[in-house]
Amino acid sequence: MNPGFYIIMAAQFFSALADNALLIAAIAILRDLHAPASYEPLLKTFFTVSYVVLAAFVGAFADSMPKSRVMFISNSIKIAGCLLMFFNVHPLIAYAVVGLGAAAYSPAKYGILTEYLPHRLLVVANGWIEGLTVVAIIFGTMLGGMLIKPEIAHALLSMDCPFIDTGISTVPEMNLIIIGGIYLVAALFNLYIPDTGVDHKALKKNPVYLLHDFNHCLKLLWRDKLGQISLAVTTLFWGAGATLQFIVIEWSKPALGLDLSKATMLQGVVAIGVALGAMLAAKLISLRRSVKVIPLGIAMGVVVIMMTLVHDPVLAVPLLVLIGMLSGFFVVPMNALLQHRGHVLMGAGHSIAVQNFNENLSILIMTGIYSVMIMANLPINIIIVLFGLFVIGLMLVVKRHHEANQRQFDSVAQLDDSLH
Repeated sequence: MNPGFYIIMAAQFFSALADNALLIAAIAILRDLHAPASYEPLLKTFFTVSYVVLAAFVGAFADSMPKSRVMFISNSIKIAGCLLMFFNVHPLIAYAVVGLGAAAYSPAKYGILTEYLPHRLLVVANGWIEGLTVVAIIFGTMLGGMLIKPEIAHALLSMDCPFIDTGISTVPEMNLIIIGGIYLVAALFNLYIPDTGVDHKALKKNPVYLLHDFNHCLKLLWRDKLGQISLAVTTLFWGAGATLQFIVIEWSKPALGLDLSKATMLQGVVAIGVALGAMLAAKLISLRRSVKVIPLGIAMGVVVIMMTLVHDPVLAVPLLVLIGMLSGFFVVPMNALLQHRGHVLMGAGHSIAVQNFNENLSILIMTGIYSVMIMANLPINIIIVLFGLFVIGLMLVVKRHHEANQRQFDSVAQLDDSLH
């Protein structure tokens, strides 16, 4: 890997670190406002709505200029969202603005890998990026949890800058200034990402053309025999992963007796498992063998259901690490395969926009269903069992569909051999 790749990694680390710290800060603000518990998963819904609504436009935007510039602009939008929350705009609205920046950032972040690296390094690069992103999730959730701890928060608030009146008098204000500073560091790294030298397509100004082009790309990827399998798996993974974040927080209260600050540490534990799984996948799984990991998605659903049997943090930690490892091991090769097929079929930015549309539509639907279950006062253990069964069922469908595709491919190959 050349130096430019490490700059990309640094930019991604700080941006993801701030995203996850901000989610915890926003949850804490909602609780300070005595908002209904169902508002907490709605933060993710508001964050991801831009990915779905703007999917037809952000891919074209990412392909219209150097992706380092797109990443810089996107981080600037995230800083604006952070400032809105600082100036007492409702967390759901402010976090939606941060999601707008994230929606524009994602096609550039993943697209630059396919421009910068040969396809043989994509699984390794994805392993590093996903592993580093998960490290950022760990530290981001831990940072968010630490910043809302009363003893740490008050100690930080009591620190004054000589001769400067910062005007910061509350814990949320202090948290948002720190998180905004992390976004700024990410934006500065974006300025030093080297240009890949890839030609950029002029951004079409006709929205109807962009919608038609996006719809064409969407159909193209879903019709591709390998693209459809990898897209189905990553779509399920991101929807399930986003919902699991809130399930862990909600489950930790009755099952383990943990408050929000300590529950964020459990999110970090899951993330450690994802990082380990991602690194193992990068080491052991080639792009050619990527579809072999599909059964691990079924295993993940089974292990999630086992959460209902655990009432001791000592047992909870290894179980959550295992859930993370299984998910990280099966999603990284699928992600790399999807990027490769998308890059071959339609170009990096467009393919990542299609991926984001599907994955974030899944997040919207699954977190929305979770919010409805919480509003209906469904016991968390029932929710966990339904969630696990849903993952198992969908992964079985994907596995059988891939096997059917494989049989069809083998039949065509045998027919070709007989004709020759």
